[in-house]
Amino acid sequence: MISKSLRTWFQIHFIIDILIAIPLIVFPATFLSWFGFTGEVMFARLIGAALIGIGGASHFVERDDAFSIMLTLKLLWSGAAIIGITWSIIEGVSSWAWLFLAVFVLFFFVWSYFKIKE
Repeated sequence: MISKSLRTWFQIHFIIDILIAIPLIVFPATFLSWFGFTGEVMFARLIGAALIGIGGASHFVERDDAFSIMLTLKLLWSGAAIIGITWSIIEGVSSWAWLFLAVFVLFFFVWSYFKIKE
């Protein structure tokens, strides 16, 4: 049986993903500029689409076995993001990257906790 706290974290993750995904899709250049980033808007929109997919799946998951699969996906996603953001920080991106790194590290530890508990 899936704990209420894991279900709550999945909903928190859904809300955060959607709040970031919508501006990445609708006005990516402006949204990225608020954080000192520039880049190809198509890739920003792809990230927005990935966030909608992952967040949306988090919101709609109901079966216990699907939570386990989603935890694995979230660990892979956040782990890879940590590596990518850290690499970017080393190369000298916007200082906002530290905030994004912190968010992904937080989620990585949350998902790790629940995966180990599983």
